[in-house]
Order: sequence, then structure tokens, then C-alpha cells
Amino acid sequence: MIDWDDVRYFLAVARAGSVRAAASVLQVNHSTVLRRIAQLEERLGAQMFEKLPSGYHVTEAGEEVRELAEQMEASSLQLETRVLGRDQSVRGLLRVTLAPTLATHLLMPDFADFARSHPDIEMDIMSSGDLANLTNREADVAIRVVYDRKTLPPNLHGLKGPDVFGGIYMSRELLPAWRTGGPDPVRWIVISAHGIPDWVRESGARVEGVPFRVTDAEAQVVAVRQGLGMTTLPCFVGDADPTLVRVPGTDLHMYGTLWLLTQGETRKTKRVRLFTEFVSRKLAAHASLLSGSLPPTSTLGR
Repeated sequence: MIDWDDVRYFLAVARAGSVRAAASVLQVNHSTVLRRIAQLEERLGAQMFEKLPSGYHVTEAGEEVRELAEQMEASSLQLETRVLGRDQSVRGLLRVTLAPTLATHLLMPDFADFARSHPDIEMDIMSSGDLANLTNREADVAIRVVYDRKTLPPNLHGLKGPDVFGGIYMSRELLPAWRTGGPDPVRWIVISAHGIPDWVRESGARVEGVPFRVTDAEAQVVAVRQGLGMTTLPCFVGDADPTLVRVPGTDLHMYGTLWLLTQGETRKTKRVRLFTEFVSRKLAAHASLLSGSLPPTSTLGR
């Protein structure tokens, strides 16, 4: 009899193209992956992969196995989500994925309120820039900023939330020097992977000197607080920070719309329904802050 776990390891290598990459996804040692693949090949009496300099290439026999393995995977996920859909308990694990900035600067107090109201729900808040795959049950709920709703996978159920806007901000203490053209250059603070957005280049904001680059959003916020220069921030971050001001003469820019996303039968579980309804109400209450239409402390410097 074929072990489903062996098939799962086979699929991971076939998709990743290497044993080490598959091991990273599966969170096991690469030797475990090799052992599982060897077990599958022995049971089927066929070689699944050809090892090339470019990585692991699926053989002809492996392609046949892959097609059937993906059908097995889909059936397994369907069975799991249907059973979960019947689970009306308010106990158990609830995994939520969202961008780190949304978690730390906006929603963590709301998550804490929900956790206090439902102490038997084990919450796993996965704040990461990576997009978890809801179809593969990597998370139960995703909170994402989506620019074009057509990009949403059709198999996901979505609750539409408020629009999210951003602006250009600098330290309140830096503003007078920037207005008078002080001796120190006012630099762009950018996240390395993103660079300076086109809408910022068209804003007309005056900057000098070379960019100051950071690798994550939290470092970006700390850098702008230090008076190094100006940067783009979501309004719910910049407007809520009394040490920052919107750069005079610049406009807001729409990042996209917040969506609460769930998948298939999973969304019918009581804990998922309770959470999505709760967060949907909280997002509606945050709509003015998200859109930049609240009178923020940052506008006092204008």
C-alpha cells in the first residue's frame, strides 16, 4: 500500500525542483525527503526523478504519478475542509495571515479583544509578506490589500472591507528645516525590495541626496521618526503617529481594498465565522483612518 506521506513528499520535490527547497517547505531534513522518495520509488518500482545540474526533473513515470498524486491531494483537502465545515465548536486552532504592518499598527488590539472573548480558540497570527495558500489550508483566514479584485482566486470567499490609502510622511521635527531648505539633505527612505513608487516620483516632493534603504516596514517607520528624510506610509500608520506629518503639497494614493478571505467549507466553521464577522465590523470602524480622512495629528503641521 502506498503511504500518502510519501506521495506528499514527492509532490513537494516535483513542485520545488530540489530536495532542499522541498525540505524547507515541509520543515524537515533533506535526508527525510530523500528517504520518502526512495520508499515511493521502491513501492512503485519506477524512478520518479532524474537528478540534473539544474535540479530534480520529473521522469515520464513521475509525471503519471504526479497527475494522480495531485488528484489525491485535492480529495484529501476536500475531505478535510468538509469535516472542518461541520465543526461548530468555538474551540481549536484559528490561523490568520496578514501583512506585518496591518497586524502591528492596526489590528493587534482587535485580535486581543477577540482572543479575550473566546479563550478556547487558539490563535495563530502569521504576519508575513508571504501569501499563505488558503486552498492548501496554510491559513484559515487571510486579510489582504487587493488592488484589483479580478486577481482574487475564484475559489475563495471574500468579505470586502474599506479602501486603504497611503501618503508621504516626514518627521515633525524635520518639517521646518525642509521648508527653509536646511543644510542637511532630506532623503527618500525606501524598502529595498520596492524602491520609490512611480506615484511618489510624480508627487513633486522635493528631496536631495541618495536614498536610505531598509529591508522592512518597521525599520522604515523608525528611520522616518529619526528625521532621516521622507517616506511613503499607509495613512493608518502615518496619521496615527504624533511624531510624523504628511509632507505639505502631496496627495494621498490608494493602495487597494482590504478583503477578508476564506476558503470552501472552512469558512463555515463557527470559529472562522465568528472571527470574520468580528474583524469585518472592526475594519468598518477603522475606515476613516484607513482612507486618511480622519483629522490626523500629522495634519497639524500643515
